[in-house]
Amino acid sequence: MSKFNILVLNGHNLNLLGKREPNIYGHLTLEHINTILNQEASNLNVTLSCLQSNHEGVLVDYIHQALNHHQGILINAGAYTHTSIAIRDALSAVAIPVVEVHLSNIYKREDFRHHSYIAAIALGQISGFGVESYRLGLQALVNHLQQELIR
Repeated sequence: MSKFNILVLNGHNLNLLGKREPNIYGHLTLEHINTILNQEASNLNVTLSCLQSNHEGVLVDYIHQALNHHQGILINAGAYTHTSIAIRDALSAVAIPVVEVHLSNIYKREDFRHHSYIAAIALGQISGFGVESYRLGLQALVNHLQQELIR
């Protein structure tokens, strides 16, 4: 049994990865990204629950359900990053360590993508490295959780 259970949340339109604007988001599907993440999780001796929804309220419900079940959250909220106070408030309410990730560099894109409601409550944010953003985010989150055990 692993030490940590990590919730991986993906927001709207991420179910279309591999088809949706591959020049921005790459050619990998969300299923492929989840496979890569699960391989990394195995190396890190953690368990992942990977979920995706196109509905803000469903993502909020997943965050609420993480309480007492998951020790960390890795989230790519998609465009909800820039619009959803509800997701930000849910993450803040459950007080589970969270790392925000994005496939593209949101700061090299349209101005409206430069603001994240999640960033202020996250341990950190990793963007612009494609699938590596997810792997790096998972590694950083697990490292943080392990450091918290030592303290």
